[in-house]
Amino acid sequence: MTLKRKATEVANTANKAAKPNASITAFFGAPKPKPEAAFDKEAWVAKLSADQKELLDLEIETLHDSWLPHLKDVLVSPQFLELKRFLKKELAGSRPIYPPMKDVYSWSRHTPLNTVKVVVTGQDPYHGPNQAHGLCFSVQAPTPAPPSLKNIYIALKKDYPEFQPPPNKGGLLIPWAERGVLLINTCLTVRRGEPKSHENKGWEQLMQKVIDTVSKTRPGVVFLAWGTPAANRVKEVNQAKHLVLKSVHPSPLSASRGWFDCHHFKKTNDWLVQKHGKEAVIDWNLDSLDPETSTLASAPTKIPPPAPASAPVLAPTPQAKSVDSDDELFDGIE
Repeated sequence: MTLKRKATEVANTANKAAKPNASITAFFGAPKPKPEAAFDKEAWVAKLSADQKELLDLEIETLHDSWLPHLKDVLVSPQFLELKRFLKKELAGSRPIYPPMKDVYSWSRHTPLNTVKVVVTGQDPYHGPNQAHGLCFSVQAPTPAPPSLKNIYIALKKDYPEFQPPPNKGGLLIPWAERGVLLINTCLTVRRGEPKSHENKGWEQLMQKVIDTVSKTRPGVVFLAWGTPAANRVKEVNQAKHLVLKSVHPSPLSASRGWFDCHHFKKTNDWLVQKHGKEAVIDWNLDSLDPETSTLASAPTKIPPPAPASAPVLAPTPQAKSVDSDDELFDGIE
């Protein structure tokens, strides 16, 4: 099964799960805006120059079609094309670039635009081997959860005592992504062992457009801004329409200043249930709990969360040391 086909099935599953009341139907199955409905990908690609087609091959082949109509103008901008030329040179160098190219846009395939309920914005991808795979804070198996993610688990367990982290100290967050939690970084690539090495090259413009697109097109989303840089990214989000929750970063350098008591996970579900109905609740489970008996819901009465999507089984690879990038640890100037 191709990555795009899998993402399409995730989106279709979300649409089928919605009950026919006005609120939740609007949330999961809102009609596509006219520009997107009229978008002809093949015609758009045909109009690209040979140089643009070569530079944008990754975007054409791996960026999910639900996002492409909204991001296409940024993709052909001089700044982004220069980023792709820079990245081409980086890939030809001796030092590995993370995540693997096939995973750079995995966030778009695991969370198509019409499924987004929550947005979490990170900074740099992890810069160690077998860590980054295109979802912020998430690491590939069997790499253990890095420090920031461990602190996320602690805060989550405060909100939901029944929460259990993944087995084997894991940190794979694909189940969240496939339940509507958009896990994006501000920069989508990094040089091995060099945090911020791809900063201010053009990724920021694209990812700001992603955030702005969610704010403009989705009917009511929770934006979780952890740390000053993330808070700056969501400054223009319409708070009359969406919920923005801010906290210090979960990094060990800042978590003691309020992270553990931010209660963002329960506040997220409380707001989603109030705004869209109980079907919109996020199941934060990452273990093998039976979704029918899970109690990670938000209302005073227990609400059965949606069935979790199955995470792909990854081939065993040598275990990497779990290290947060400097960007993950940096909490900005407050």
